[in-house]
Amino acid sequence: MPADDFVRNPDRFADLGSLGRVGRLGLSTRGNTSLDAADVLEAFRRGVNFFNWCGHPDGLSEAVRGLGPLRRQVIVSVQVGARDAAGARQELERCLGELGTGYIDVVTYYYLESQDEWDQIHATGGAAEYLEEQRRNGVVRAIGATTHQRRLAAKLARDRGIDLLMIRYNAAHRAAEREVFPVATKLEVPIVAYTCLRWGALLEPTAEDPEGFSPPPAPDWYRFVLCHRAVTVALMAPNGRRELEEDLTLVDDWHGCDASEYTRLREHGDRVHRNAGGFP
Repeated sequence: MPADDFVRNPDRFADLGSLGRVGRLGLSTRGNTSLDAADVLEAFRRGVNFFNWCGHPDGLSEAVRGLGPLRRQVIVSVQVGARDAAGARQELERCLGELGTGYIDVVTYYYLESQDEWDQIHATGGAAEYLEEQRRNGVVRAIGATTHQRRLAAKLARDRGIDLLMIRYNAAHRAAEREVFPVATKLEVPIVAYTCLRWGALLEPTAEDPEGFSPPPAPDWYRFVLCHRAVTVALMAPNGRRELEEDLTLVDDWHGCDASEYTRLREHGDRVHRNAGGFP
């Protein structure tokens, strides 16, 4: 990345648009990960307050239901896959019910992959019709897009069509540095980065590794992502308490990368990109 975009000592907190300050290491769940409510609350106790929920009942949804007055200290994000208003209503109402909350901080259009989908969302009777109404009513606080399509992401930022972008970014997939981040930074569109470990591939060796090289642990890869000034939040998705505790060492001992460490991580990212297959 250009030298001006690399921050050796990144801040632990950042502004997430109108939603206010947020811890830059966020917590996400998936259908194939296991965290119970106590795990999620431990992350919150140690400074993690951006929760991205997978949509399936799990420890994260249970934890949010039990927050009580602490709910205002947490930013809860969900994804909506429906492109029409009726489907969006059904999904959002289910999320509100499962999370036991009267509002959702961030709703993103899930896997938005084409302009045609965006047009469908904003057509008469589209999902935007319902979600924008819920934003006016205070049920939704911000609306974003989750996408792998970098050109589309940049266009949405330029068109001011969303409040934030949730996109893939890691040491093996850095094209967003050129195609998305400059636009988002200029227009002050927050970036939430996911797949920071490249589905675990960055934790594994490759056939090209130099002698004596051992892949760095997960916290180093999240640190790599957070050292880019365009990234507001990096999402971790640990499977179980052991992985969560390892990830939280980043919060307990917050620091960035020096130039040599950044280079070492980037070079392994390049090797993973060449060897892991798929996903340009």
